[in-house]
Amino acid sequence: MDPTDLALLAELEKGIPMVTEPFAEIGRRLGIPEEEVLRRAQRLREEGTIRKIRARINQRLLGITANALVAWHPPAGWGEEEFTRFSSAPGISHCYLRRPVPGRWEYTLYTVHHGRSREAVLAAVEEMARVTGCSDNIVLFSTEEYKRVPNVRINENGSDLP
Repeated sequence: MDPTDLALLAELEKGIPMVTEPFAEIGRRLGIPEEEVLRRAQRLREEGTIRKIRARINQRLLGITANALVAWHPPAGWGEEEFTRFSSAPGISHCYLRRPVPGRWEYTLYTVHHGRSREAVLAAVEEMARVTGCSDNIVLFSTEEYKRVPNVRINENGSDLP
């Protein structure tokens, strides 16, 4: 990698600009043509330096300020059809199964709900419980939003691990 590659990576980590031609804008910032930005990004992707480029939405700017992890204890005998109801419900961004800790934590289904208020999230959870028949749940609201950063492992000295 050369200094231009490093500068390109730094620009991409800031986020893709919300303009009609984002890669031309990045090129303008770096002093290179849009075609070179795209060529370099593709090469870095093929080499594995860039693993993925994805959208990250600032939900708070959209008015989505209430977020909750809901742990569910589904009735015995549930199958894929019942679990699909959760994963396809509006306002749920994550849905996954985990093993219980027998006698300590019997919840096996986890969903992450988003809404414009705690009341809206609680109403959505109550509606899911009603339509699915799974009323045994615990709602855990987020109390703080942490800065989202790429998956980087940090050692005890505070520096990146290889």
